[in-house]
This record gives sequence, C-alpha cells and structure tokens, in this order.
Amino acid sequence: MTVTATIGYVLAGLIAAAIIFIGARFLVAPRVAAAGYGVLADVDQQGTRAYLSVKGIRDIASGLLVIVVMIAGTTHLLGWIILAATIIPLGDAVIVLRSGGAKSIAYGVHGATAAVMLVTTALLLLS
Repeated sequence: MTVTATIGYVLAGLIAAAIIFIGARFLVAPRVAAAGYGVLADVDQQGTRAYLSVKGIRDIASGLLVIVVMIAGTTHLLGWIILAATIIPLGDAVIVLRSGGAKSIAYGVHGATAAVMLVTTALLLLS
C-alpha cells in the first residue's frame, strides 16, 4: 500500500470512528447531539426522540459500512464510498442553515467534514 493510500485509510478510519461516536451520542445524549448538529430539538417529545434515534442508528451503520470496506482492502471502492457519503455533511450544512442554526456549525463542523472527506477521497482514488 502506498503512503497516499495509507493516509487515506487512516483518515477514513477516523471518519468512521467519528460518525459511530456521533451516532451513539444521538442514542444516549440526544439533546447534546442535536445541539452539536446545529439544530436544537425538543427531545421531550417522543416523536422527536424517535427521529434522533433513527439518525443515531443510521450514523452508526454508515461508520460500520466504511469499516467493512476498509477491512476488505478495496482502496478505490473505499474512495468512491467516501465520495458518495460526502453528500451527508453537505446536506447537513444546508439543513442547519435553512433551519436557522449557527453558521459556525454549518460551515465549521459540516463543511469541514465534507472537506476532509473530499481530501480522503482524493488520497484513496489517486493512490
């Protein structure tokens, strides 16, 4: 494996671990997780808690998917999956902005995540 691919794998692993952590946080501390996402939620409402739980489960599954592809050792497939998944933080940024959330979170958290994912994609696809 090239140095470029190794760096890409490390970044992909960090992305996977981070999204699994974020997903778990939506399950165990939904109020904190929603605030960190950038949109405050009334977690005292059962329906809202359900949606936050759905987000948590899907985040965990997304992280696990990246780990499975990493284990398979298919560098280019991993790059394409990371590229496709970049739509998630981009969409999150738009949701935060359209919901009146903090621009600092939209750009600083979700935008930065998308940027790291694009760098990771480049490292994996160009290796």
